Amino acid sequence: MSITMVPPAAAPPSPVTDRTAVGEHLDLPLFRSLAGSLAGHPYLKVVVDRAEDTWHLLDTALHPFHVDYIATRVLGMAPAELDACLDAFNASVYMAPDRRFLLGVLSLHTGQDTEGRRPFLVLETTEADTMDGPLLEEFYAFVRQRLDGRLPLLLKPANHGQEHALASISDVRVPRILSHELFGHRTRTPLNPGEAAGRLRHFRTTEEYAAAAGTLGGSDILAMPCLPDDVPRVAGFINTATTTPLSHTNVLAAGWGIPNAIVRDLDRLIGAESLDGGWVRYRVTEDDISLVPLAPAAVPTEPAALARPRQRIRLSTPLLDDIAARPLHRLRLADQNRYGTKAAHLGELHHVLNARTADLTAFHGQPRPPRPDLYRHLAARLGTTHPAPPGELRAAAADFVADTVSAPDGIALPFGLQHRFVRSSPALCEGISRLKAALDGGDPEALEPLCLRLQQLIRTTALPDEVAHHILRALPTGPAAGRRLVVRSSANAEDLPGFSAAGVYTSVTSVHGADQLLDAVREVWASLLSPRSVRLRHQAGIPLDDTYMGVIVQPYLPADLGGVLVTCNPTKRADFRNVCLNCSPGSPEAVVDGTALPLQYLYNTVEGGGRTVALGSSGRDLPAATRERLADLALAGRLLQSHFSAPDVDRPLDIEWLMTDQGAFHLVQIRPYAR
Repeated sequence: MSITMVPPAAAPPSPVTDRTAVGEHLDLPLFRSLAGSLAGHPYLKVVVDRAEDTWHLLDTALHPFHVDYIATRVLGMAPAELDACLDAFNASVYMAPDRRFLLGVLSLHTGQDTEGRRPFLVLETTEADTMDGPLLEEFYAFVRQRLDGRLPLLLKPANHGQEHALASISDVRVPRILSHELFGHRTRTPLNPGEAAGRLRHFRTTEEYAAAAGTLGGSDILAMPCLPDDVPRVAGFINTATTTPLSHTNVLAAGWGIPNAIVRDLDRLIGAESLDGGWVRYRVTEDDISLVPLAPAAVPTEPAALARPRQRIRLSTPLLDDIAARPLHRLRLADQNRYGTKAAHLGELHHVLNARTADLTAFHGQPRPPRPDLYRHLAARLGTTHPAPPGELRAAAADFVADTVSAPDGIALPFGLQHRFVRSSPALCEGISRLKAALDGGDPEALEPLCLRLQQLIRTTALPDEVAHHILRALPTGPAAGRRLVVRSSANAEDLPGFSAAGVYTSVTSVHGADQLLDAVREVWASLLSPRSVRLRHQAGIPLDDTYMGVIVQPYLPADLGGVLVTCNPTKRADFRNVCLNCSPGSPEAVVDGTALPLQYLYNTVEGGGRTVALGSSGRDLPAATRERLADLALAGRLLQSHFSAPDVDRPLDIEWLMTDQGAFHLVQIRPYAR
């Protein structure tokens, strides 16, 4: 029996019969006959023709795009003619103040009131639509007059600009609902697409999970309210409480290519079928989440038969001859074999911002059929002309990014220091040899005690004088002496395509003085040999001999706001417009470690505009001026993608950032984000 986690779509119309309605009064039967399904909700596309004083209710099976319908069915254009002027045509229907057509979507939802559960409709425009307040009110009134009076209708602003435009209009004349109010508490939300067959392991508390954690394997599908950051590699994740697409565990799910979703009513759904502990097929798409019990004949006799094969991540040869600490701004990408990936990325960021010679327009230069490129849209975002003289758009992009974000100051400590420290201790060398033997011999029982013993040795073994001297050179001098420092990992086995190691290694965020600095560096080194990090690298095919840890020492920067952005829409991978941004007051650690539910935003980096997806733990949105600043940050992240993801400029980035009390954005980490 299949347990479907979202409402089924309405039955599709016949592929040969167009049921598009023109000028009809809309009731629920007509709505359902025309509707498609989006994120589990029936929906219907609407075109209002102001010149003809009528509306068109589109058969979604035959007319998936508003503009195609208007151009070919209303205006009589040929498809090739539309393709040749698509951007100009879009501007005429989505942005022109004197537009003839008003375009939107009606979706059907169910709410609870004093009379019980009842259906209601939500009207919204597309995210790039620039309707002002009067046009939005006209659109709402037109639809309301032609709708069954028993059905409540709410207008949902599609972006922050529309929210602002509606602020002066009475919500009695135009009843409304915001996106986070409609979707922020929905029961089921896809986070990472994928499919897996495995054994469902459902834990209702962290204590239940801790008691059984040692029995989890690669064939298990793990379900619990809040997945821990040190979760082992399994076949799939199910969150039974709210989380975000940018959580550490979803970054891991994306990197491992496993399905992940929020299913808040899992208890009710699996109870009737007694699925807990049973074998299921788990599937997550952009619009659907399903658990299907496996037939007895399909359950493997050997659980390992369904375990995901190990990845093979290849590392370049680490260079251990150099033990000199270097300022971050002197590093480039090529230095990752000496100072680690994180440090090299930050050094490259310094170069990009200071030199302003990198091409940051390559993402927008990619063909997005039928468009040959997105340069026209980028020019509009940057306030330049199109077409522009050679080099002008590139220069404008470089200036915009340099004016929007900055790279952190700091010192990078090379692999060579860790290598000399380890070689100075016979006990450490012997322990590492025993750990390699346990990995080669497949002895999982021996791995954890060996790792824990090695970590303790690293924390307590005295540093050779030469090594300590080079570390202490990272301490600030002069007026900056005594400042609080942050000490962070920079391994060669992190921030890689296919192996992000999000949350795997240690950062020490409050360090003062020489003794604390030496202890913090050893703590970061020790995290390279934690049981979890050793297991994850071994599963990825990364040899222990090839793995080294560099360290970054940075001045602590107090932040008013901090968070993470990924230069894609994690739940809709084909969406080339939007980037996802999460943030919370204070440092970004509250977002990445899951201690607070962040505010969530989507920002359109093509046509512009943004929308609030969820308010998180704060319960209220940021001021409009701050949201506009975040739109600049989102575009800067998209532009940096052109450089840091080359040659595959469509590969998204995962960027950790903070905003100081002066409103300046500092990027503290840049790494690939798994697609």
